[in-house]
Amino acid sequence: MKIDLHQVKIKSYRVALAKLSKGIAVLVGIAIVLISIEVFAGIPTQMNVSNSSAAGRKTTSPEQIRTIVRQARDSWINGDADAFAALFTPDGELIVPGQKWVGKDAIRKAAADFATYASNVKIEIRQIIIEGDRAAVEWYWEDTEKASGRRNRADDAIIADFVAGKIKRWREYIDSKTPETVTSHQ
Repeated sequence: MKIDLHQVKIKSYRVALAKLSKGIAVLVGIAIVLISIEVFAGIPTQMNVSNSSAAGRKTTSPEQIRTIVRQARDSWINGDADAFAALFTPDGELIVPGQKWVGKDAIRKAAADFATYASNVKIEIRQIIIEGDRAAVEWYWEDTEKASGRRNRADDAIIADFVAGKIKRWREYIDSKTPETVTSHQ
């Protein structure tokens, strides 16, 4: 009997993901493990830029990455779509649950559309973990829907890839359920 190890790995990942708790710390931990597996095992991925110097690309320093994350936070707080889009490579990707934008123009439009929908954005960076040209970011987010006045809260885990001081890929995993049950943010 022949065993397909790829299918076994996929099933193992699915089982592991099905058992995850809602806590954002778990999401960040898994992201770090997956990044580490890709980096150290050499598993090819669509966005494997952590060894960008080998591919002839300029790397991004940890301090540059921290600065870019803070600039991203500030651009959301200020509703500055141009500043947010400027942080990305020309072919950069912004991915949130259910949506994906590719390229600075699409990212700028997405951020501008959000600014027409929501205001009074508050973001608290909890931690930034850097591995090569990648970062895992945990932040707490609040905004107010302009139409209804409803206050939204979310814990957010972000995995970002950087090339030459710009964001190549920004992927968000958003947990809007846990903050509703926790009063420590209020």
